[in-house]
Amino acid sequence: MNASETRPGPSLKLSLTILFVVIASVLVILLLRNGRDSTTPTTKQIQVGFPAPNFIFPDLKGQQISLSDQRGKVVLVNIWATWCPPCKQEMPSMQKLYEKFKGENFEILAVSIDSTGRDAVAPFTRTMNLTFPVLLDPNEDIGSLYGITGVPESFIIDKEGIVVEKIIGPIDWATPKVFQFFQDLINKPKS
Repeated sequence: MNASETRPGPSLKLSLTILFVVIASVLVILLLRNGRDSTTPTTKQIQVGFPAPNFIFPDLKGQQISLSDQRGKVVLVNIWATWCPPCKQEMPSMQKLYEKFKGENFEILAVSIDSTGRDAVAPFTRTMNLTFPVLLDPNEDIGSLYGITGVPESFIIDKEGIVVEKIIGPIDWATPKVFQFFQDLINKPKS
């Protein structure tokens, strides 16, 4: 027997290399799929009819504001960012909604998830002439707390702290239909 008969030939080496690559690829795919298994929830999904989770974030002046402090008011929680075009689009109508119901057991808590916090948000609110409370969440804690899928997302919470609407994406907050919806919630007696 000579030496060439005991060494693997080029076609065997190529076959082993291909087999190794295929096995490695399958293992990587399986690991990635297990890391994001859709049957395992990674965040809560806030549902209509259930209590809204409490949160506490600073406003632009550094004052800590919590959702629970708003109990007895209808609250619009809007999760947004200055870099989000749809968020910018809905802000003027949100300001109109705020002006219409300010002082009537109504509040807006606009929670910004901008990573630079006040540095990005303060100039934005001045430029847009926003007067409703804007809270800062640069760590995006509200995202996992409320199970958001993107921005903007809004949650309308009644006087009892129950989520009555979840809205994904921007809307016009200053239409007669929206005004009537909020008026009805504000006028509804507490249970």
